[in-house]
Amino acid sequence: MKSSKVIDILKDGNVVVPIYLLKNYKKLKIELNEFIFLMYLYNNDNNMIFDPSKFSNDLGITLEEAMKTVSNLSDKNYLKVEVVKNDKGIMEEIINLEDFYSKLSLLLVEDINTSDSSKSNIFETIEKEFGRTLSPIEYEIIKAWLDSNISEELINEALKEATFNGVSNLRYIDKILYEWGKKGINTKEDVEKNKQKRNSSREKKEEVDLEIMDWNWFEDED
Repeated sequence: MKSSKVIDILKDGNVVVPIYLLKNYKKLKIELNEFIFLMYLYNNDNNMIFDPSKFSNDLGITLEEAMKTVSNLSDKNYLKVEVVKNDKGIMEEIINLEDFYSKLSLLLVEDINTSDSSKSNIFETIEKEFGRTLSPIEYEIIKAWLDSNISEELINEALKEATFNGVSNLRYIDKILYEWGKKGINTKEDVEKNKQKRNSSREKKEEVDLEIMDWNWFEDED
């Protein structure tokens, strides 16, 4: 096989599998082949057209296996095959994964509540501050912070900083935590010291600016 052909194959695309799902898919009570099929759909989910022949070709399985897997996942309430009208007014069958996302969200919440009750407080705090329920992906992001030994206290301080600046999304909070990490800010006390340092620097700059403004430049001439 020519190297260019190999490169073309590698460029064909990748399937992203969240580490959390890889470690916990058995809790969903599905078989490995069903999990692989779900991840395939998960990566292509945008009202994906129900096309068993495409599933068979993309996953290297028989048409019968593709149909059986869809049927099994439907019976287990992980997906639905629905008939909808497309933009051209033509009726077509699509795959709906809303049931899968709902089950995944419940699994995440259960894991959070059973692993460490003290950790669940930050999830509730952020939901209350955002005024909405967190998505499964947002749960994963916060859990990743905690797993990286970022304290709930520090996350809460970053949340306050974001709220103060009128921003309500985890990307902004993640940026704050990243910058604090680079500066060695790991506790609430460190945050306070950093604020005091910034305020002190700002006050000194304002004093210098006032001295320049108040200086009588005409009297200073010899």
